[in-house]
Amino acid sequence: MTDSYQDLARLLKALSNPKRLAIVDMLSCGERCACDLLDYFPVTYPTLSHDMKALLACGICTSRKSGKNTYYALCADTLEKFEGALHHIPSPKKDCICFLQKKGDCTCGS
Repeated sequence: MTDSYQDLARLLKALSNPKRLAIVDMLSCGERCACDLLDYFPVTYPTLSHDMKALLACGICTSRKSGKNTYYALCADTLEKFEGALHHIPSPKKDCICFLQKKGDCTCGS
């Protein structure tokens, strides 16, 4: 498995949580303070911190501190790469792994 598959899997894992998807949706409107997210989602600060850590780790969003507040924003570059990867997978390309094995080489019935 290539690094791009690993990166895509990390992104998909982070986005597989419905709350994290909703957070990404909220951040699509622009930068938000953690307190804004806490006002909307019925979670504790440690739970929000855990979810944001997952989104930050795979590069979906960025954070910045201003005084005691933490602000989060989407990382458009990562989301564009994610979109491109999703379009790349279902269509065979020169570098597709489907070309690593010839059709008809099935040995599972032997």
